[in-house]
Amino acid sequence: MAGDVHRLEVQNLVRHYGGRAVVDGVSLRVMSGQVTCLLGPSGCGKSTTLRCVAGVDRQDSGRVLVDGKQVCDGSVSIPPEARPIGLIFQDYALFPHLSVVDNVAFGLRGPRTSRLARAGEVLDRVRMKGHANRFPHELSGGEQQRVALARAIAPRPKIMLMDEPFSGLDNRLRDGIRDETLEILKDEGSAVVLVTHEPEEAMRMADEIALMRAGRIVQLGVPYNVYNAPVDRDAAAFFSDINVIRGKVCGALTDTPFGQFLAPGLPDGTEVDIVIRPQHLKIDLDRGGKGPNPTARDGTPARGTVLRARFMGSESLVEMRMDYDGSVLSATVPSVFLPSPGKALWLMIRRDRCFVFPRA
Repeated sequence: MAGDVHRLEVQNLVRHYGGRAVVDGVSLRVMSGQVTCLLGPSGCGKSTTLRCVAGVDRQDSGRVLVDGKQVCDGSVSIPPEARPIGLIFQDYALFPHLSVVDNVAFGLRGPRTSRLARAGEVLDRVRMKGHANRFPHELSGGEQQRVALARAIAPRPKIMLMDEPFSGLDNRLRDGIRDETLEILKDEGSAVVLVTHEPEEAMRMADEIALMRAGRIVQLGVPYNVYNAPVDRDAAAFFSDINVIRGKVCGALTDTPFGQFLAPGLPDGTEVDIVIRPQHLKIDLDRGGKGPNPTARDGTPARGTVLRARFMGSESLVEMRMDYDGSVLSATVPSVFLPSPGKALWLMIRRDRCFVFPRA
């Protein structure tokens, strides 16, 4: 295979239901050994995109290519079973009347001895060989997930499609099984497309995140860039809680109680939202209105009154009503910090962690 050929390529995929574009021009390219996450809220088109790639749903237009060869367009489609694609879904879909080893061998071709040998090989890989003769109802959720993974990788698919496969697992098991699954799939050289609505899961597993909204990919990039350079307010809010400070542009600057912020490229009079995450608001405990001058990075302090403070385990969340306009801003503080309601405190903003967007 030529070095510049992507294992999976999706070109302008469109799928309509009831006159509405559920998938609206989605394009992706995934290399061997790469994990791309389709991330977004329920109903944004993630699973429909996956189903079209798998062939269990037919797109209205657009193409899907594997190793540079077309497997479907709007009129011609190779059946799902003939595509070199593995599938893992949330419910695992194991056959209850078949043993673990027969579940894994089910989709393989050739003599039964060779099919069972391959099944035993992949069960050993997922640490389930000792359960080969048991039945799905005798297994825990985590064990069933491992069997589903073994069954999916047994035919050596070039592409693995995963639709929220870890959502039914106990939180204590999820991280370990996700990491094990990722290691196995990368070793197998599969191009992986994972559907999830959980930003933390996407950040943990993905080499690339495709953030979807209303059937479209609104941002595509490595996790660091998608998190730290969101394309708009909604993209920032999808990954974490946010604070929003309103302003208006004048001379490429926006005045706020925290000082002026740059708003390059926006015409005068444009109303903007300045977005900042709670962890980037700083409580100035030494100031009290009389402390040292703030740094250029932290801008001008603004005074507020504590509404409530809660300990969240590794940090404390402090909500404050600001004096300048009565808005409520939230700040997180490492460890335990629980000021009493009504206490006056000063906040400073990490200017280098703010995002300025035209107001929608």
